[in-house]
Amino acid sequence: MLPLRRKSRTLRVLVVALAAALVWMVQGSAHAAPADGDPPAPGRQLLFFNHAYGVLDRETADAIEHSAYLRDFANFQVRTTTGSDGQTWTGRYLMGRETYVELFGTGDLPGRDGEFGAGGMGVSVERAGDLATARQRLVDLGVTPADFLQTRDFGDGVPVPWFDGFFAIAADQYDSFGAWSMEYRPEYFADPRSKTEPASHPGDVGRERYLSDDYRKHLMRDVTSVRIAATPRDVDSTVPLLRAGGFDVRSLPGGGAVALRGGTTIRFDATPREDAGLREITFSLNRPVAHRHEERIGRSTLTVGPGAGAKWAFDRAR
Repeated sequence: MLPLRRKSRTLRVLVVALAAALVWMVQGSAHAAPADGDPPAPGRQLLFFNHAYGVLDRETADAIEHSAYLRDFANFQVRTTTGSDGQTWTGRYLMGRETYVELFGTGDLPGRDGEFGAGGMGVSVERAGDLATARQRLVDLGVTPADFLQTRDFGDGVPVPWFDGFFAIAADQYDSFGAWSMEYRPEYFADPRSKTEPASHPGDVGRERYLSDDYRKHLMRDVTSVRIAATPRDVDSTVPLLRAGGFDVRSLPGGGAVALRGGTTIRFDATPREDAGLREITFSLNRPVAHRHEERIGRSTLTVGPGAGAKWAFDRAR
């Protein structure tokens, strides 16, 4: 039995957590009513939000990299990765149980991928073989996928198959934002340097297996929503991929879209290229917090609590 004082405090925290959870739900569902002409969601959910990345101004990227608060808030890493064809990138990562965020500064990536406001998103399958089914759904929607294999070099110069994937558009047909599908390869899980977990069931290629359990030592648990400003062309190119994956995609006024189902709400605001970029991320927490905390990080504000949620808003100005 808890002492009466501790019981009262616990009750207050739970009430605050419930109220905050309702706020997050309302915010996440805002403007999500289906529009005339939106097709119904396909059958079984095949693709799930894996991660999103954004290219921020240099001041904000540097502030994130050196933030002591973020190292307490999340399983935070600054890591350089070598992928296919020897391409390397250094990102700032906030890793959750199943989802994560990858952040760059202007110029950290080559070409237009490293321009301010650029970004991308990966959606992945949980079961081996589901990528092929999602691909066929995309073909049935009249889109020809652009297939690829991503590899990873752990430092010995030998590329290890990392994941299979496909884009819904060709590499030169986007303005600033691109989305792709993923299915992790068994060779990657089998390599001890990947530090992944054993399969929990036959065919397990899921996100929780891929990510470590270090999130338990921190406050952040997972990404519950992302809000991204992108050009109408980029929004239109992304919608078929999400539909093929089983998301319930609904049109928004002004040409935007919101994708529901799968545990993470994905919202796109249609905008000119000069206004494109990552706008907002919300997180679930491992435990509720009683008080609101605001942390200014460069040109962004991370608001944690009260309750079991957090919101990270990024300024629109460069």
